Amino acid sequence: MDPYPNPPGKVDDIARLEALYGHPSAPAIAKEADHLTPAYRAWVEASPFFALGTVGPDGLDVSPRGDAGSCIFVRDERTLLLPDRRGNNRIDSLRNILADPRVACMFLIPGVNEALRINGLAAVSIDPGLCAELAREGQAPRSVVWISIRAVYFQCARSLLRSDLWAQGALGRPAGVPTPGQMIADASLGREGGAAYDAALADRQRKTLW
Repeated sequence: MDPYPNPPGKVDDIARLEALYGHPSAPAIAKEADHLTPAYRAWVEASPFFALGTVGPDGLDVSPRGDAGSCIFVRDERTLLLPDRRGNNRIDSLRNILADPRVACMFLIPGVNEALRINGLAAVSIDPGLCAELAREGQAPRSVVWISIRAVYFQCARSLLRSDLWAQGALGRPAGVPTPGQMIADASLGREGGAAYDAALADRQRKTLW
């Protein structure tokens, strides 16, 4: 199977793409900085959730990251520290960072329709002092992702306005959306997951947040 899509009307020329979209506005260019400005720092420190994009030998990965209060720690205007809290131990993002340090982050704040994007280079640290410094509820992370910032800019509100994300989220889980147990059961052909997995999930997550 050909891994590369070839849809009708495929564009493979940058000049043609740029002619289609035109030039970005002056504010769209001016909003980018190579460090955390005071406004951008305030945004990061108010964000409880972001998505971490990484690049590895087997392709790309995007991982959700969240924490109580701020989801990441600002060391200085050019450095972020991400404690790697407890999870499923797949360590996809960490594997990728060891192979390729490039990362991309998108920060969200509930109720705010803009998003903040940060691109940079990352490394994984297991320094005991650094891990202890970022402990939560008495639990130190096993590692800390050290991110050196290269570019920061905010994304306008159109995507979240179109999706009506926050209002839809307030309604709770939509009917018909599969549960974690159902998704695991489907993917594993019934070997894992199922109703027993779902029944134990909330308690297991509560006990292993940090």
